[in-house]
Amino acid sequence: MHKLVKNLFNTSKIRIKPLIITLLFTACGTTSKSTLDLQSFYKEGKENAIYPSEKQIELLEVIIPKETYQPAPSILNRTYWEKVSTTASGKKYLEIAVSEFKKAPEVPITDSIYRLANKDGNRGIYKPRYYRTMERLEYFVLAECIENKGRFLPQIEVYLKAIISMKSWLHPNHDDNENGVLEGKRVTIDLGARRFGTDLALAEVLLGEKLNESLRNEIKTELQTRIIDSYLRSSETLDKNNTWLKSTSNWNSVCTSGSLFVAIATSKNREERIAAIGSALNSMKYYLSGFGTDGYCSEGAGYWNYGFGHYLYLSQMLHDYSNGAINLFEADNPDKLINVGNFPERYQVHKGICAPFADGVSKVSNDGGFAYNMSAKHYGATMPPAPKETKSHDSFSAVYQLIEWNQNESKINVDSKNQFIKELPNYTYFDDVGMVISRGKQKVPFSIAMKAGHNAENHNHSDVGTYTIVLGKDIITGDIGAPSYRAGSFSPDNKARSSWGHPVPKIDNQLQSNGKNFSGSISSTEFKENSDKVVMDLKSAYEIETLKSLIRTFKNNKKGDGVISIEDEFSATKKVEFGVAIMTLSEYEIINSNTIILIIENQKIKAEVFGLGGQLKITDKLVPVKHLREGASAYRIGVDFTEPVSEGSITIKYTPILK
Repeated sequence: MHKLVKNLFNTSKIRIKPLIITLLFTACGTTSKSTLDLQSFYKEGKENAIYPSEKQIELLEVIIPKETYQPAPSILNRTYWEKVSTTASGKKYLEIAVSEFKKAPEVPITDSIYRLANKDGNRGIYKPRYYRTMERLEYFVLAECIENKGRFLPQIEVYLKAIISMKSWLHPNHDDNENGVLEGKRVTIDLGARRFGTDLALAEVLLGEKLNESLRNEIKTELQTRIIDSYLRSSETLDKNNTWLKSTSNWNSVCTSGSLFVAIATSKNREERIAAIGSALNSMKYYLSGFGTDGYCSEGAGYWNYGFGHYLYLSQMLHDYSNGAINLFEADNPDKLINVGNFPERYQVHKGICAPFADGVSKVSNDGGFAYNMSAKHYGATMPPAPKETKSHDSFSAVYQLIEWNQNESKINVDSKNQFIKELPNYTYFDDVGMVISRGKQKVPFSIAMKAGHNAENHNHSDVGTYTIVLGKDIITGDIGAPSYRAGSFSPDNKARSSWGHPVPKIDNQLQSNGKNFSGSISSTEFKENSDKVVMDLKSAYEIETLKSLIRTFKNNKKGDGVISIEDEFSATKKVEFGVAIMTLSEYEIINSNTIILIIENQKIKAEVFGLGGQLKITDKLVPVKHLREGASAYRIGVDFTEPVSEGSITIKYTPILK
């Protein structure tokens, strides 16, 4: 670690009276019976501040122990770890650790690879190496605790030294353009750094004196500089290093949970631990504000799993450390948390399938992840399908596994009855953001998800008015999802991120503008047994002075095989070019100027286009983005008036062609 960096931070001191309190896995004389009223806690905070106010610190003083947080008993507690060794997951954990035992750490990467990844945004040249290294170290640490034979210790120390030797724990593409963290000019915490820090802290608190003393001192020094000092300094005075502290995206919950774990598990300074807890609580208010009161997650189901999973972990960590006094499972809005916990089920178009709006994914699946299990436990959420046999690194890490073991697995894993999804309703309406799912009930269901929203959402796309149409198990047309993360993928001009790459109107050769004010609204809805109708006003999504009105009407006729239509009606003060787009990842055939056949495997949909106010033309183009997260190449089939018009409408009618 660069000497310059080590001198950058001097954590502020706060005066706190000591208090002895019972902590899980520690033996203390008294137990706190206080419960933190989070509504009162937030009222005592300073406006727009993350670092806790003096009054907030006073409220925390009476519930935070003198001892550091212990996520599980240390390796010396053989009763606990021998019990873990008899569980199926404990045996599996040891088995995987043994299979990975001889593999060397894959960090540090070279400076040249780091700089290249920073420049090109190519995560493939470093991220797999980072996460394989993290995962193996986690397996080795917990396996050593289970087995207690010392055979994993040499390899654990090799991994710890390798991580300590890294000049930067960041994902390279999260460093600044001058690679300031790599060069030792500043310190910041990102999605990678928080987990490297967590893994070092985990080794320290579980293995303790089993590790070399000089190595333990190095671990403590690195954690203090790279995580604790950086976190508290940015909390006290928000700077460019950790701007995620006020974010409403997954970054906040992920980075906060990792930073907090390091602080409360390794800092011997109770003042720091209380400051970190207060900062985390204030920060989580921002994170939760990113969800609608109806539970809608604009980042999609994949980031719900990642971000909300870490929020739930942070909640459990604080619950355990405060002996139940801090309850973030309900926070200051229990009803909203219930809605957030049930979001993935409600967000499905068909079972296991969802709209890939923004940077979301098109599949909702229970991969054994922490977020799904905890939501089932705390919010009564029904589990989605579970096609995967293993837990992914983003949805289940070692600290999550410890919580399962601490709660004896059966208490956290839901009953088998909860693993079967209830029949989805005819429609779901997230009225906060203006997102509707209209579900067909045919033998091969034909359904549509549609969204109004605004153009400053988390992982934003310029996509007000977008939609996704699903036939059976297949997404046939509509939103094409996100570009893979590499250089230029987050540019608003990226063709898959701008409104050009979405099934929304293009007016006078202009696309939708970016910003929260550029939005859509649902003006009316009509939900019946055999039909749904949603009307959206999209005018505000465009910065076009001559545009008088722009109304998009969705209709889902659920009779027979189903018919879904989207009509765009507009008027302007002068004649303008006007067109819409059919977006698809499927194969297709343009039959004539009014008909396109969309084809995916054995399923087909006929798309018929109708214009009022002028003649139409169809022009197809390959979306010039090579790497889409949905995998396939995407096409934009433009449907435009051949001549400028001052008013008119274009309707696209989709009909399944079933054998």
